[in-house]
Amino acid sequence: MENISRLYELILSNSNLRYIDPLTGISRTPKDFHESLAIDKTSGLVFLYLDNQLKSVEVLLNFLRSDFTIALLSPALNEDYKTNLEQHYQPYYVYDPLRAVIAGCFSTDAGPEHQLFKQTATVKTQVHAQIKLLINTSGSTGSPKFVKLSEQNIVSNALSIIDYLPIHPADVTPLNLPLYYSYGFSVFTSNSLAGGSIICTNSTIMEKEFWNELEQFQYTSLAGVPYVYELLKRIGFLEKKYPSLRYLTQAGGRLNDSILAVFGQYAVDHKIAFFSMYGQTEATARISYLPPEYLLDKLGSIGKPIKEGKLDIDPESGELRYYGPNIYGGYATKAEDLLMYQQESVLHTGDIARTDGDGFFYITGRSKRFIKLFGVRINLDEIEQILSEQFDGIRFICIAEEDKHIIIAYTDAGIDEKAVRQLLYEQVKIHPACVKTKLLDSIPLTLNGKVDYITLKDGLLV
Repeated sequence: MENISRLYELILSNSNLRYIDPLTGISRTPKDFHESLAIDKTSGLVFLYLDNQLKSVEVLLNFLRSDFTIALLSPALNEDYKTNLEQHYQPYYVYDPLRAVIAGCFSTDAGPEHQLFKQTATVKTQVHAQIKLLINTSGSTGSPKFVKLSEQNIVSNALSIIDYLPIHPADVTPLNLPLYYSYGFSVFTSNSLAGGSIICTNSTIMEKEFWNELEQFQYTSLAGVPYVYELLKRIGFLEKKYPSLRYLTQAGGRLNDSILAVFGQYAVDHKIAFFSMYGQTEATARISYLPPEYLLDKLGSIGKPIKEGKLDIDPESGELRYYGPNIYGGYATKAEDLLMYQQESVLHTGDIARTDGDGFFYITGRSKRFIKLFGVRINLDEIEQILSEQFDGIRFICIAEEDKHIIIAYTDAGIDEKAVRQLLYEQVKIHPACVKTKLLDSIPLTLNGKVDYITLKDGLLV
């Protein structure tokens, strides 16, 4: 018997909610999509390759309502990768707007103009009843794996986000981050529970269409990873006024302090709240946030934990630890892993942190981003920050070559290599002979807009 999910019920109960297609102006409520797709009333695994269009939102809502476990994936993934993943996990349904044919599946008549496919195999993958969502991530080896999340994980985190973000029933929020990304999914869920209009757009901030849509629909908030804010600064966002904007959010990695300060001052000057946040997919999205009134005074801090959460630091390793109901139930690297959901009492974040006298937390580096040069422990994230601060916010990427050299990569041809070596020698006593520099055409990014250190390291160390 099908059990209607609590998340879906909460979304359905938001009478102010509208999902809008910016291209056609079509507006739909959650009730318009209620059982709009003819999907089997059973359980199992579904693969949803979602863009941010209205059709994808309709598919997502229909499966959130069901007993199916949803794997969120990017439609831009390599087709061979998709095929291998599907053969490995044998999903009951596959939704992919980019494929007309899927091996081992047949097209269904679930709904008009929806590329929903059903598995032809008679044996379906068994999934633990608590697993509602799978979000694809990559480990340090680059091997694909899913984070297993429950209904409780999702709902508790969404409610904690609503507790501190000023989400209002009259808001107009763009889906400018991918739905398959934990940050983008949290924007979707929190605004679906407490917001107003959600604009289902595939436009990016680098496209004229996005700014036309911002003007047309009068966006009240924007969300971005560090790369997005670097681009916004570069394209002149800070030189204009946006009267409809009430708040900005930033997560997905550390934003350079100098850029953060500029946006913080812009926010103060224009009476916009800027929320700097910290999270991990393993915590369903958010772990902590820095209240806007502290942004400039506590520059670079990840703030304090969200409601229902707790943070501390391991006294031996210096690692940040998180406790809360939004902690995941383990990883899945094969179909058999879906038979288990084991929620831990503590999440070891892998980040090294400190606190100040007021109890605000600061990330100082990743536990795996440390090397030793001639016996001296070097924090690679700190090196990136030092260089970026010195060279006017330019992004630097620091890669270790075993424990022998540091490779400093950048894309600005105007950088003086000697100045880089001299700065590192003066500030952190790294001998110039240990520093290699590399001018890149571009910095590889993951689908979520983060630096792809694995690809970059493979390219630099060949």
